[in-house]
Amino acid sequence: MTDVAALLADLRDEGAELDALVARLPADRWSTPTPAPGWTVAHQIAHLAWTDDWSLRSVRDPATFHPAATELLSGASEFEGIVDDAAAAGAALPPAELLDRWRQGRGEVLAALAGVPPETRLPWFGPPMKAPSMATARIMETWAHGDDVAQALGAERKPTARLRHIAHLGVRTLGFAFSAHGLAVPTEPVRVELTGPGGEEWSWGPAEAADRIAGPALDFCLLVTQRRHPDDLALRVSGPVATAWVPIAQVFAGPPGAGRESHKRS
Repeated sequence: MTDVAALLADLRDEGAELDALVARLPADRWSTPTPAPGWTVAHQIAHLAWTDDWSLRSVRDPATFHPAATELLSGASEFEGIVDDAAAAGAALPPAELLDRWRQGRGEVLAALAGVPPETRLPWFGPPMKAPSMATARIMETWAHGDDVAQALGAERKPTARLRHIAHLGVRTLGFAFSAHGLAVPTEPVRVELTGPGGEEWSWGPAEAADRIAGPALDFCLLVTQRRHPDDLALRVSGPVATAWVPIAQVFAGPPGAGRESHKRS
């Protein structure tokens, strides 16, 4: 059984780590561009606050989630436009107000998820999920957008064992990545073998699988969150399914992401 309390503790710590990067940031640094085109540090924090708002709606008022999401999507040609507009609206707030909003929202998400019954499925923009899965998704998003903020500010973040949650989600979304690109979901298993920050070994899939991905857990997490181009990562890939998966890997909901340019090509 998944230890929800431990997951929520990791979500709290992931948020606190990013908070420490921006807590004392001068107001003018909030407009620093990040690797996401058109997004500043403020856009990144605003997006996290926005997704926290939707997470709270999912937990507190699930009956209204899909009607509200349908209304949100009805006037837009694409989901990315909605996400960009929401981030821009939040980024227009004074930095102190935006920071307070994000802090309050993530605290409320922690409290709300702690009270969700184990078997309850929560609505989302993709398939519904239980509280542990939503907590894992929040860890992933916080870490991924935190990476963008850290890059923008020239800060180094020490990898932690929390990467295991993101890697696990990355493995579980293999089928989604193929479906998002209109491709048939492979039936062949993929063995993923990763080395955690402390030298620990994490693995998924049958040991005898012909298709394989191996390497640092950090690199795999950067891959599935589309924070680095595959060419810039130290991952060893073999087999047709694994090879096809790497360039389309996507752990987040929504249409296929554009990914990042390779530094090796610049």
